[in-house]
Amino acid sequence: MALAIFDLDNTLLAGDSDYLWGIFLAEQGVVDGEYYQRENERFYHDYNEGRLDIFEFLRFSLKPLSEHSLEALQDWREKFLEEMIEPIILPKAQELVSRHREAGDTLMIITATNAFVTSPIAQRLGIENLIATDPKMVDGRYTGEVSGTPSFKNGKVERLEQWLEATGADLSGSSFYSDSHNDIPLLERVDKPVAVDPDEALTHHAKSLDWPIITLRE
Repeated sequence: MALAIFDLDNTLLAGDSDYLWGIFLAEQGVVDGEYYQRENERFYHDYNEGRLDIFEFLRFSLKPLSEHSLEALQDWREKFLEEMIEPIILPKAQELVSRHREAGDTLMIITATNAFVTSPIAQRLGIENLIATDPKMVDGRYTGEVSGTPSFKNGKVERLEQWLEATGADLSGSSFYSDSHNDIPLLERVDKPVAVDPDEALTHHAKSLDWPIITLRE
């Protein structure tokens, strides 16, 4: 079985779940709205420009997880999934995932967004394997710190290699779908890299290497 890997934000979703989670928390009054929105915008811009300091961002984005009980966080997440994620699940993305499933491929999402936010999204999409940035938890509460390597840029490659070693799988016939130039390190590792509604930098890179470029938007 070949491995079919998907980026999540702006690939299978018509938006960024990490960014939207921040907006949602501000709207719920969980965080200081003005400050959080300003910082959220700054980090999102840095990400798009390819200069995001992932550890600075994670200190910011994981802090709210450390300030509330798991029960409260799960209640907010349920509402977030219904109100902000369900409307941006792309039908064509679901069709693409279904084609790979019917072909017998092993399905995986690799995302820099933290696992608290993304694990139920992967379940909703019917994708059994998820590599995401793991928030550290101690005694049933999140600490605001990261556990292990963040799955961002080369970190995605590192985390995938760890998964391959643990499972005995390999990248023969593998494919990876992504919208972002931040994912070029992993796109260059698989047999079938595919640029999905790519940003400008990834569009240029994909064209230079004759990679397929597709759209999952309506």
